[in-house]
Amino acid sequence: MRSKLEECYSIERLREAARSRLPRGVFDFYEGGAEDESTLHDNLQAFRRVRLLPRVLRDVAQVDVSTQLFGRSLGLPFAIAPTGAVGFGWRGGDIALARAAAAHDIPYTLSTSATASIEEIADQAPGRHWFQAYILQDKQRLNELIDRARVAGYEGLVITVDLPVGGKRERDLANGLGFPMKLTPRNIGQFMRKPFWSIDMLLRRPPIMPSLQGLAALKADKASMKGVAGRNYDPSFDLAALQQLRDRWPGKLIVKGVVNPLDVDAIIGVGADALVVSNHGGRQLDTGIATLDALPGIVRAVDRRVPVLLDGGIRRGSDVFKAMALGASGVLTGRATLFGVLAGGYEGVDRALTILADELRRTMQLCGTPALSEIDHRVIAAMDCPSPGALASVQPDDSQ
Repeated sequence: MRSKLEECYSIERLREAARSRLPRGVFDFYEGGAEDESTLHDNLQAFRRVRLLPRVLRDVAQVDVSTQLFGRSLGLPFAIAPTGAVGFGWRGGDIALARAAAAHDIPYTLSTSATASIEEIADQAPGRHWFQAYILQDKQRLNELIDRARVAGYEGLVITVDLPVGGKRERDLANGLGFPMKLTPRNIGQFMRKPFWSIDMLLRRPPIMPSLQGLAALKADKASMKGVAGRNYDPSFDLAALQQLRDRWPGKLIVKGVVNPLDVDAIIGVGADALVVSNHGGRQLDTGIATLDALPGIVRAVDRRVPVLLDGGIRRGSDVFKAMALGASGVLTGRATLFGVLAGGYEGVDRALTILADELRRTMQLCGTPALSEIDHRVIAAMDCPSPGALASVQPDDSQ
């Protein structure tokens, strides 16, 4: 496996390696988005629409990719985003993600729909942990999960606010894929073509989602094909309910799913310690704004009060560079590290993070910015803009 992973010199190569070892429907679950997948693709294309303006004649013999978040050092300006159901693609994948994050000195976010428990991550993958809590209708379960994360020493609570209902994921409908996973006439052929994956699932049984196990609404809804968490989400969750969670949680509160500047003041007002610009990887609302396009407006609205992180579309180290040039304090890696773990477990995640880190360092050297603090909008330009000044309407102030 190591030799094959060494041939993966990009995130796209890791994606292809993951696709080659999984049944089509399973891979589509991880890669796919909502409806026509316009937002999914635009998250990627937004980075392609931005071009770099490198500085020259600067000493870049050494570059520093370390940073700080919440007063603690990070080896890279990354955190691993919450990704659900990882164990169906690579058994033990959640723990592999957490261990690789610790090895690279970055936070790992455990999803409510993960195939590892809060305590398993804390015990088997010591490091800097955040827990992403979906707002379940079962408030007793939700409070129990939050309390367990506190007892287990998790640094941050990530509240995902862009999921009042589950998105319509048409790849899953076409493949007849649901959770709990079952054999159907539409997917049995796919499973048979991937015997190693299928035999493992048959002999050892599919993994469970410990945080969601036993919820009354867990039965698959084939008519709407809502995700597991989406079927249990409370669509009445509002700002007052967020304040109650803030009062319950003593650690850092990270609010994920913010794209509209009109929401910023209220969220910071309840005591959020960081915001994540995210559209759920294009898996919820289709035709929503790309996160990189939304980022400058959120940065302006935040006005340096709390860190702003970006989630969605990160596939290159240069994407991280562009996000930081537009004001992000760092990024969350979702599918980039997910493709890594699906391709090769821990070694695959390590490979993905190594690729992104190497590309970020290289981009910094080629752009004449030896430290992350020197990355700002003066080294980027939009592809369709004749000069850097043309980006003034979408960029943060010079002081940021």
